[in-house]
Amino acid sequence: MTGSEETPSFRLAYVPGVTPAKWARIWNERLPDIPLTLHQVTAAEAPELLRAGDADAGFVRLPVDRTFFSAIPLYSETTVVVVPKDHVITAAEEVTVADLADEVLFHPLDDVLDWDAPPGEPAFERPATTEDAVELVAAGVGLLVVPQSLARLHHRRDLTYRPLTDAPQSTVALSWPEEATTELVEDFIGIVRGRTVNSTRGRQAAQPSQSAQAAQGSQDKPKRAQKPAAGKATPAGRTARARATGAKSAKPAKRGKPRRRS
Repeated sequence: MTGSEETPSFRLAYVPGVTPAKWARIWNERLPDIPLTLHQVTAAEAPELLRAGDADAGFVRLPVDRTFFSAIPLYSETTVVVVPKDHVITAAEEVTVADLADEVLFHPLDDVLDWDAPPGEPAFERPATTEDAVELVAAGVGLLVVPQSLARLHHRRDLTYRPLTDAPQSTVALSWPEEATTELVEDFIGIVRGRTVNSTRGRQAAQPSQSAQAAQGSQDKPKRAQKPAAGKATPAGRTARARATGAKSAKPAKRGKPRRRS
């Protein structure tokens, strides 16, 4: 390999709330010679990072520009409302958007939910990030609606959350530039979709060893009929031989003279 050649690698971007550790572990097991590097970016930055070629693929939040990107939706998250632990909402197992009509709700600039109109009373300003909004909820000045993974990511002991049954949901997808569907991208798609290492749609399976090929070849050859060992006749052979021997040795029985009666 010349000095101008670069060692192949795979660059994977992911947005907050996504945990790529499982897929990264499988990659390292299957392709140990090709390092995988992880890049956490905001939901807004992820498409631009992929568009610029600074990552090969990424876990993003839909929607994306489908004229440029390919995307495989993976799952949609439960939407929750983050509240202080002593808030009246905690008395319910789940709530609706109507239950938040009189509450001040923060709508951060990095919000990933596609609202037609955010519910509740608008806050005095829009926090820059979800993390900033969580701090304001902890201060008791409002509530926050986010995908459940972000509520877990920014968990605090003084806060909790409840499912919001009729709110928009955020869908996580694996995405990459359609014109840059490389062999490594196909490998990672196979991992995410749960294909086995020998799947015909993934990287070509390893060739069997010479001993394995020889063993397989011997199994494929037609088997010759085995001759019985010398001195050991098969049951059918013994029967035929017995018949032949009996036929040669058989002689008509001699009739004895009739005895005289006294």
